[in-house]
Amino acid sequence: MTDSNEGPTAHSSPGDSPHDTTVFQGGFWFAFAPVLCLIVLLVGSVIIFGDDTTGGPGQVALMLAGFIAATFALISGSTWAALERQVLLSTGYVTQAILILLLVGGLIGTWILGGIVPTLIVWGLHLLSPEVFLAAAVVISALVSLATGSSWSTAGTLGLALVGIGNAMQIDPAMSAGAVISGAYFGDKMSPFSETTNLASSMVGVDLFAHIRHMFYTTVPGIAITIVVFLVLGLSGDAAAGYDPARIESVVSGIESVFDTSPVMLLPPLILFVLVARRMPAIPALMVGLLLGVVFALLFQADAIRSFVAPPPAGDITSSLDRLSFGEAIRAAGNAAATGYEAHSGVPVVDDLLSRGGMASMLTTIWLILSAMFFSGIMEGSGFLQRIAAGILRFARGAGNLIAASLGTSLFLNLTASDQYLSLVVTGRMYKDAFAREGLEHKNLSRALEDSGTLTSALVPWNTCGAFMASTLGVATLSYLPYAILNWSVPLIALAYAYLGYSVTRIPEQAPE
Repeated sequence: MTDSNEGPTAHSSPGDSPHDTTVFQGGFWFAFAPVLCLIVLLVGSVIIFGDDTTGGPGQVALMLAGFIAATFALISGSTWAALERQVLLSTGYVTQAILILLLVGGLIGTWILGGIVPTLIVWGLHLLSPEVFLAAAVVISALVSLATGSSWSTAGTLGLALVGIGNAMQIDPAMSAGAVISGAYFGDKMSPFSETTNLASSMVGVDLFAHIRHMFYTTVPGIAITIVVFLVLGLSGDAAAGYDPARIESVVSGIESVFDTSPVMLLPPLILFVLVARRMPAIPALMVGLLLGVVFALLFQADAIRSFVAPPPAGDITSSLDRLSFGEAIRAAGNAAATGYEAHSGVPVVDDLLSRGGMASMLTTIWLILSAMFFSGIMEGSGFLQRIAAGILRFARGAGNLIAASLGTSLFLNLTASDQYLSLVVTGRMYKDAFAREGLEHKNLSRALEDSGTLTSALVPWNTCGAFMASTLGVATLSYLPYAILNWSVPLIALAYAYLGYSVTRIPEQAPE
């Protein structure tokens, strides 16, 4: 690279507005050095701590990388006030995600106490066989997320139950989570109700349904590959080699000894999906769902509340509404929403399945997201991210290279900016004019934004999406990553199409007047 040996030069001075963007004028490799430090620190954390990386070591690595980036920025002429201002702005970008995380944690706790998640697990165990479970999980998650347009809502409600069903069948939780995430992101990507679908199309000025139609070329092969792989895993017996019908019966009887699992318990998820499908914003919809869990617990789950508030001796689960005081019920609902439900069924498998949830369970994830936003804010406030992106754009010539660069930049921003929306917005803004100069229709760019920006966000442990999925489904990001087949296969399909020229559309030449 021609400017690799250039030293740091002064920045343009940021204005008084916190929305002004500092532009770094120095060398590419100087701007990229903090990213290399981050990669080394995170890889080292994964090697040393494994799946426990996101429980603290990863956060320390992100904060340390942020201070390294700040040191580089101060050397190059930035001020700490400007960097801090951008960190606060970056933190503001994820405030909605943090609120959703807290509400999902509370919803999980109250939906277990209210018998909703236990009912979904019991019905799933009755209706699904281990041979087709993984493929069915993909299809079910895809249909629900198509209807709602939300991968987060799908994973936080039905996805949680599907992973629980897989656990009862002794299917690797990483496989179950990968199947759920693959299906959930298919709908998130292809639904006209999805925020990312609307954002990607509007960002580059493409008709929404033209954008969706163009994504069929990459996404349909991806979901087909995903379903086939999971069918092969299931039918070959590899996915559920330890399946034991007696274990299933013990799980069902253990759940039914504590919870009412009648069909009426399926009403809250139906109400929530209708609210989301009718475009109610996520935060009030999740709050309604949380309150429905509390109401159903008070109306139908006296035994579950009693065993939660005052765990009885093993094998002595007895209670009734007339023995349950209103204060005990409210205390149980509050604890389930705040710190999660703790099961005492006397069946270890059931207790392990259903002891989870609560807003407090999301605090480690929020810690991870805030640490990532610190690094992201320093990189953006110093102008390093913009300099790296501009350096990449200089060498993106030709249709194949340009599409590949947009795919790579979206992934890079998911790794560094740690937020899916920033990946879509920044990449779309960067490459829009370049696609026009190359004679490529903008729907090629909007598809690339989704093929990489939307899908790879769930594969990064410190990205808001990866952190959410790991916390909600109880499976580490790096564990489910190999099985989130749609999320990594579609970017590869898109990259192959870019260089083969398949489904790459050009702007029609205008006939002379």
